[in-house]
Amino acid sequence: MGERRVGVRDGAVAVGTAAALLFAGLSGDHSYADPLGHVLLAAGGLALVAARLAPVVVLAVTGACALGQQALGLDVPAVAYLFAVYAAVRAGHRAVTVVVSVLMLVALVPLALLAAPQEWAVGEAFARTRDVLQLAWLVAAGAAGEALRQAERRADEAERTREETARRRADEERLHIARELHDSLTHQISVVKVQAEVAVHLARKRGEPVPEALLAIREAGREASRELRATLEALRDEAGPPPHGLDHVPALVERARGNGLDARLTVGGQRRDVSAAVDRTAYRIVQESLTNVARHAAASTASVRIDYRPDGVVVQVDDDGSAGPAAAGPGVGLLGMRERVTALGGRLRAAPRAEGGFTVRAELPVNPEGVR
Repeated sequence: MGERRVGVRDGAVAVGTAAALLFAGLSGDHSYADPLGHVLLAAGGLALVAARLAPVVVLAVTGACALGQQALGLDVPAVAYLFAVYAAVRAGHRAVTVVVSVLMLVALVPLALLAAPQEWAVGEAFARTRDVLQLAWLVAAGAAGEALRQAERRADEAERTREETARRRADEERLHIARELHDSLTHQISVVKVQAEVAVHLARKRGEPVPEALLAIREAGREASRELRATLEALRDEAGPPPHGLDHVPALVERARGNGLDARLTVGGQRRDVSAAVDRTAYRIVQESLTNVARHAAASTASVRIDYRPDGVVVQVDDDGSAGPAAAGPGVGLLGMRERVTALGGRLRAAPRAEGGFTVRAELPVNPEGVR
C-alpha cells in the first residue's frame, strides 16, 4: 500500500485546497463575511496534510468543517471532504467512509433549514445541500480511492510474488551448487586426507621421521574436509550458522604459525556483533591472505589485525615477503575478496607496502543493508 507519511505533495494539496475554498468563500455567489466561516474553510483544507497519515481523523475533521460551514449559511462546495473520502477509501476504510458520508448527507438538510431564511422551502434547502455535497462527486471520490487501493494491492502482490520467485530460485541454485561441490570436491579431498593419514601412520609404524610437509598436508586435508562439510550444510540450510567467522581467525593464525610462518594476531576496539555475511567475509579475507602469503610471498612474518569500530570492522593482513607480480597481481583470490567486500558495501585495498611486503586491508560495514 501507499506510504504512511506526510510528504511535500500532501502539503501542496492541503494548501491548494484551503486557498481555493477561501477564494470561493470570499468571492462570487458564495461571498461571506463571517470570519468563523473562513476559519472552517481553511481548517478543512489544511487538515488534508495528514490525510495519508490519519485518513479517518481527517475524514471526521473535514466533515465537521463542512457541517459547520452549512450551519453558518456558507454554501461553498465541500471539496476538502471529497479529498478526505478519496484518502480514506484508498487506505481501506470503506465502511467508515460510507457511514460518515451517510451521516453527512442526513445532517446537511436540517442544517440548511436552520441557516436558511424563513421564507425558504424544504426544496430550496435540499437544492442548497446538493450544491454543497453532490452525490455524484462523492461516489466518484470513493470510487477513485478504491480503484487506486486495488491497484496498489495488486502491485504489492506482484512484488511479493517476484520476491518469492527470486528466493525460490536462489534456494534451487544453492542446492545445485551444494551438489556440484559435493560431487566434484568431496571425493578428491577425502582421497588426499586418507592418503596423508596412511603415509603418516606408515612412517611412524616404521620408526621413520614424519616430514613436516606431510603433517601439514594431513592437517590441511582435515581442515578442508571440515570446511567443505560446513559449507555444504550452510548451502543446504541458509538459516543455519555461517561455517566460519571472526571467532575462527585465531585458529587460522595458529595453523599458519604451525606451518612455519611467524604469524601474529592483534584485535583492537570493543568486540561487537556483526551480520553473518560480514563475519564470514572477514574470515575468508584472512584465510585467503594467509594462503597467498604461504604460496607466493616467500614471507617469514605476517600480522593479522582486526579493529572493531562503531561503524564497521577493519581487517588487515601484512607480510614481509616479496610483493612481486605473483604476489600482487589480480589473481582469482584477490578478485574473490574484492567481490565479497564490494557486495557488502565495503572497501578493499591490496597493494605492496612501502617498507616491503604486501598488505590487504578490508573495511566492512557492521550490518550492510539488504544482506543477511
